[in-house]
Amino acid sequence: MRVPTSLVPIVVALAVAGCSSDSDKSALPDVKPSVAAPSTPSAPPITDPAAIRAALLTAAELPPGFSQLVDLPTEAPAGPGADNPDKSSTDPARCAVVLSPISQQQTGSAANASARFGGPGYNSIDVDAASYVDVAAAFSRVQELIGQCTHYTGTDADGVAIDYRIGGTDLPTVGDASTAFRVLTESMGITLTTDVIVAVVGSTVVQLTATGRAPIDAGVLTGLATKQVDRLRHASG
Repeated sequence: MRVPTSLVPIVVALAVAGCSSDSDKSALPDVKPSVAAPSTPSAPPITDPAAIRAALLTAAELPPGFSQLVDLPTEAPAGPGADNPDKSSTDPARCAVVLSPISQQQTGSAANASARFGGPGYNSIDVDAASYVDVAAAFSRVQELIGQCTHYTGTDADGVAIDYRIGGTDLPTVGDASTAFRVLTESMGITLTTDVIVAVVGSTVVQLTATGRAPIDAGVLTGLATKQVDRLRHASG
């Protein structure tokens, strides 16, 4: 499931509860220019998925109240409405993978892994990483996609309209190179904010996202990204 579309149930729940967003749509700056990864990686690709998985952040390293979410097996829907057509869509279609794990944005990774965490107040933190033989090209293509998807629209499986906007953020560099941006997801009059850091560590691209009704503290996000970079650097040798 695409991460942006999967935010819609949260938006719907907030709308039903009568909650509003603290996001300020008018203050979304332009996406930052692309950043180049080092031409010579500081470490080779990690080829063992278990090694990447073991290097990802754990709930103990996240803010209080967060716990890891387990992906349930995909099953065919059952019950009333199970035969209804899937009305999900994204326009432009290429933007459907924005915020998906790096390995889905850029195929051909040597190994990859991801972890999802849920916290209080509908907050979530996700982290994923993927290693590449040509990490500079993978990192460049991720940023190219973001630049192409600064505003896009879509619908969820029930046809509920969704609007996405992306802007840049100013955060310190982490890892060998990094970029940061913000995604505003709006549906039914409710807006959620997702702050993202994408960094290069050796031959690995790592993505850290934090979603909530209000933006995560920049220092907290940068601190988590720094911890994640250190863990991956150790795994890369």
